[in-house]
Amino acid sequence: MRRWLSLLLVTALATTIRADDWPQFLGPHRDGVSAESGVKPWGQGGPKVSWSRDVGPGFAGPVVAAQRLILFHRVGDQEIVECLRADNGKSLWQFGYPTAFEDDFRKGDGPRATPTIAGGTVVTFGADGWLHALDLENGKKLWDRNLIKDYDVPGSFFGVGSSPLVVGDRVLVNVGGKNAGIVAFALDSGKELWKATRDGASYSSPTIATIDGATHGVFFTRQGVVLVDPQTGTVRFQTPWRARIDASVNAATPLILGDAAFFSTSYDTGAVMLKLRKDGAIKLWDSDEIMSNHYNTSIHNVGHLYGFHGRQEGPGPSFRCIELKTQKVCWDRPRFGCASMILAGDKMILLTERGELLLVEATPTAYRELARAQVFTAGPCRAQIALSGGRLYARDQKKLKCFEIK
Repeated sequence: MRRWLSLLLVTALATTIRADDWPQFLGPHRDGVSAESGVKPWGQGGPKVSWSRDVGPGFAGPVVAAQRLILFHRVGDQEIVECLRADNGKSLWQFGYPTAFEDDFRKGDGPRATPTIAGGTVVTFGADGWLHALDLENGKKLWDRNLIKDYDVPGSFFGVGSSPLVVGDRVLVNVGGKNAGIVAFALDSGKELWKATRDGASYSSPTIATIDGATHGVFFTRQGVVLVDPQTGTVRFQTPWRARIDASVNAATPLILGDAAFFSTSYDTGAVMLKLRKDGAIKLWDSDEIMSNHYNTSIHNVGHLYGFHGRQEGPGPSFRCIELKTQKVCWDRPRFGCASMILAGDKMILLTERGELLLVEATPTAYRELARAQVFTAGPCRAQIALSGGRLYARDQKKLKCFEIK
């Protein structure tokens, strides 16, 4: 099933990518799962660092395709998109534009949304609403739009934080404007193709699912769940799923599990599992006691979910494993904190907010930690990690590092 989903999304992205590329948020099929395996435990000092370089602030994760790495960060009063050689970190080109974004809550002023590489195009979405399409080969600007201005989008808590999704010849974005909650743009020109819903923008990144020949764009907006036809913008299913308090966010990306979809948030709301149909969806179950993700997306492996239950603030969420069929909690590590994750074979790689790199067995039997090392000191580390060609790419607020993990 996972191989089928991977091939589907590769086709939908219209991208010539290798099996071990990491071209977008959460990897080739937006679920944090890598095609690689054979990761070995590291010593106290962590894996070997192949190269590292200084970076500006931001929570946008690195992406890799065709031996090129795209870094999206802030330097001074500019948001910078930079292309590096993935093997040695050498800069190939960079593109910058002015930004005046300031986070009202002092969580950092860098970009939040991870870029997407689709074929020969790089798509980025900056913290203050600039959507750019650049040529992967040379960094030339193909087009740009400021979506906050174009669609009169109201202010949000932490700026723009939803990574764009490329489906075929179009870019799908949770814009959050009036009568323009979700908008599709032509990948080659930036022209608006359709707009749908009145839903506000969330910090969750959309994904896709194909059921009985029908492809859904799957969104977790500020208001809740939306299934939309990527070609026409027709809304096939919509249901509220958000906290009762205004000071809240939906941030975890929907997980597509065969013909089902898992959505999760925090703030006394929790998770909902939907069975997807060609023309919509039905609810299978919901619970706030099983897996309430604040912003990190859970990972699925052999009928089990691994993720962070509870809010990021305070003592921090627990790290737990649940069985999807029974909603049983198999194990739980309290006060673990948040982390970005990748599943590689039967092991999970975690980078915690505190800058610790962990290797953990993906088993429901018990929490089994195989390796741990402090690899960053300038946190918080909230950018999603990337795995490509046996190299792990990770960053904090001052450094981007390439680790050799195979």
